[in-house]
Amino acid sequence: MPTRTMKPITPGQRFMSMSTFEELTVDTPEKSLTEPLRKSGGRNSRGRITVRRRGGGHKRHYRIIDFKRDKVDIEGSVRTIEYDPNRSCRIALVQYIDGEKRYILAPDGIKVGDKVIASRERAPLRPGNSMPLARIPAGLMIHNIELKPGKGGQLARSAGTGARIIAKEESLVTLKLPSGEIRMLHENCAATIGEVGNKSHESVNRGKAGRSRWLGRRPKVRGVAMNPVDHPMGGGEGKASGGRHPVSPKGIPAKGYKTRRKNHPSDRYIVKRRS
Repeated sequence: MPTRTMKPITPGQRFMSMSTFEELTVDTPEKSLTEPLRKSGGRNSRGRITVRRRGGGHKRHYRIIDFKRDKVDIEGSVRTIEYDPNRSCRIALVQYIDGEKRYILAPDGIKVGDKVIASRERAPLRPGNSMPLARIPAGLMIHNIELKPGKGGQLARSAGTGARIIAKEESLVTLKLPSGEIRMLHENCAATIGEVGNKSHESVNRGKAGRSRWLGRRPKVRGVAMNPVDHPMGGGEGKASGGRHPVSPKGIPAKGYKTRRKNHPSDRYIVKRRS
């Protein structure tokens, strides 16, 4: 899944790069596994902006992904590798022997025709197969990892990411996550073998502001460039630099201020914080 660079025939294309999409096998998604995705523009139910710099963007349909992998001990075959506008990785359409179809995150190296299976006991150690952490050998790369058994995968889901099992002790399994954090999870939490595909995503250069607008990302304005009514660091004569430590629009310090609440339930499972 390499990237290609554009010919610099316009200023926006001078440094632009994009995926070749050569791994995709179809252009349209499975209609039964899509649903409407309505945009909020960063507004809550009262119409107030609660998330800044969102709006516009191309219209999308949401692809229903099987993060739980709860179709146990039934083998499926990969039918297609598809593009998903809602995530950085590719998705794979799996058809099971009973006829049901589901989308999964496409692991690195998976191809059309490959067999995948989810098991609560033991499955072949092939990319795309899912099983509890207790059944996966140490040293193996995994993705789509559950934080709570049965809840569905929440960790290591973006393009090119993967966690590594480094130790097992009693009912806990120690993982090294993509961020560098080392933490323990219960051995009954399920995970999928392999790394997430589309590793070249990190080398894509958007090249122009308009490409960010297609993704629904609006411009970012510095706080010091605003008026005092809009931001705590706004106002002043000329090019004032703020005159205080950097803060958010609500006045929360922006550099090094810890916002994680004390006695967080999962603190005791974190062996080493992310660097």
